[in-house]
Amino acid sequence: MKKKQNIASNTGEKSESFFRTNPFFMVFFREIDRMTGSTIYLFTTLIGPLISFVILLSIFSDGVPRNLPVGIVDLDHTNLSRKITMWIGASPEAEVAMHFPNQEEAYQQMEQGKLDAIVIIPEGTEKSILKGSSQSIPVFINNANMLKGGFLQKGIYKSLATLSGGIKLQLANKSGMPERQAKAKIQPVRLQQHVLFNPFGNYSYFLLSALLPLMIVVFTLLSGVFAVGTEVREGTGPDWLDHSAGSVIVALAGKLLPYTILLLIDTVVMNVVLFIRMGTPLQGSFVFIVLGEIMMIVTYQLLAALLVSVTANLRLALSLASAYAMMALTFSGLTFPQFAMPFAAQAVSYLFPFTHWVKIFISQAMRGESLVHVVGPMTAFIAFILLSVAFLPRLKRLLKEEKYWGKI
Repeated sequence: MKKKQNIASNTGEKSESFFRTNPFFMVFFREIDRMTGSTIYLFTTLIGPLISFVILLSIFSDGVPRNLPVGIVDLDHTNLSRKITMWIGASPEAEVAMHFPNQEEAYQQMEQGKLDAIVIIPEGTEKSILKGSSQSIPVFINNANMLKGGFLQKGIYKSLATLSGGIKLQLANKSGMPERQAKAKIQPVRLQQHVLFNPFGNYSYFLLSALLPLMIVVFTLLSGVFAVGTEVREGTGPDWLDHSAGSVIVALAGKLLPYTILLLIDTVVMNVVLFIRMGTPLQGSFVFIVLGEIMMIVTYQLLAALLVSVTANLRLALSLASAYAMMALTFSGLTFPQFAMPFAAQAVSYLFPFTHWVKIFISQAMRGESLVHVVGPMTAFIAFILLSVAFLPRLKRLLKEEKYWGKI
């Protein structure tokens, strides 16, 4: 029994000694001590991303814009004009918020931002339609917000088109035309629409699947730049390298691992929100989506080290990291199609790892494509990692030379 106890105690001592003497774990526990000494580390890796998730979810909770304010200028004052108003208000996209006696008052309200659309029903509308003549109904839409304006235009047009078709059908039936023939005359060509990947036009699927990962990108870059940059600014680089036995690769890996773990917790929460709470489609491989998220985090962490290596200035590195992270959404191809960009903009878009993450997510979550479409983006992640590793010798020099210490 004593021998077994001695063996167990020796094993425990050896394992404890290993963690104390192994350079990687020495750096790892050193960084944990630094993180517990300041709340900024915990905020930029865990609290900040989670707060941003809550804010974005509250903004896009409805998924689709509803009840956008519409003003009605009814110059006809007939049963048909009241029916037109009722049909527009019944559209889920529009809500009849105001009635006006003339166009000028309606325009003033739109200029003040109180209306998103104005519908004018001209005098004599009912009389013209009952005579079988065509009648135009002017619709003015505030298209400053193109997405909102597009939804509202679609809703109003659908309501008026449905009402117009019903009136034409009634007039044809009164003239003695059979109902089947009347329907064929009203709509000789029927369009069968099959909307793929986001059939409900849900904003949440479209934007949150990009904005939530973007928040992780922002906090990954900022936390990485701050963690590495403070070592240069405070002149603690030599101590950091001493813990890693002089290896800058071991030093960087041990330092960034605690942040990676916390950021991966954020990605778990993000995936729960996207695929369970929101019901975002998952047509392909979830494993490769998670692998893409891990690669994205590691890539941006190493790019943070690259920014510090190039600038040798914590403040400048943080500024560049913020701009670089936020520009990623613009060039990702979600807000504006990548193929429609000028050639120069298309080339720039590939300089952001986030662009390649979007390709993986859309390929596997929305479209369910074969895994061959994941190879290109994964290769791009590896290229960014290798580029960052190439600057590690310069980072080591910054950590050792006193002339770089103390820079803000």
